[in-house]
Amino acid sequence: MRKWEHLPQELQKEEIKPYYKALKSKGFSLFLKRVFDIFASALLIVLLSPVMLVLAILIKCDSSGPVFYKSTRVTRYNKDFTILKFRTMTADADKKGSLITVSGDNRITKIGAKIRGSRLDEIPQLFNVLMGDMSFVGTRPEVRRYVDMYTSEMLATLLLPAGITSKASLAFKNEDEKMSALTKAGLSVDEAYVNHILPEKMKINLEYINNFSFLEDISTCIKTVF
Repeated sequence: MRKWEHLPQELQKEEIKPYYKALKSKGFSLFLKRVFDIFASALLIVLLSPVMLVLAILIKCDSSGPVFYKSTRVTRYNKDFTILKFRTMTADADKKGSLITVSGDNRITKIGAKIRGSRLDEIPQLFNVLMGDMSFVGTRPEVRRYVDMYTSEMLATLLLPAGITSKASLAFKNEDEKMSALTKAGLSVDEAYVNHILPEKMKINLEYINNFSFLEDISTCIKTVF
């Protein structure tokens, strides 16, 4: 980890310092986390290459547009990066609605619905993990728009790389359905997410940062698979 004085200015806040100290004391676990990310992502890219090829063909046959969806997200130290996913929505989905999806979103393609249901759209993020922009376990990466709405304490989640999975992801595996219920109750998509979903997810994410351990990361990976 960077020294405190070398963190971005927006992260040098008193609300973040306890989380920083908790992580700083676990240097060996952080080292193991990165070593695991490198070797596991490289191995999975090789093993899953046939699956990625099949998914790419299905996506191209199902709808027009690119195979991959690319979006700018925020990761460790408040840095922007380009996240990779298999495209599960129409090519111009970002122009047709919110950046957050809800259950039954008509922008989702037929193949996309199946891929999203099994989380196969996340496979290309293995390249993000290999490059160091993401980790297997960590706070799911948000778009800058929502990060700008974080409280000072929430910014502590940016002390570690964004993750493919997390305890919060497991707890909110039916997030689309929860979002749908809130929007049906009269809230806008942004109101539902920022005021109801995001704060609850962040409680779990901050607890993860405070109690980080490499073995717990492995446990979260196993739970995600099953």
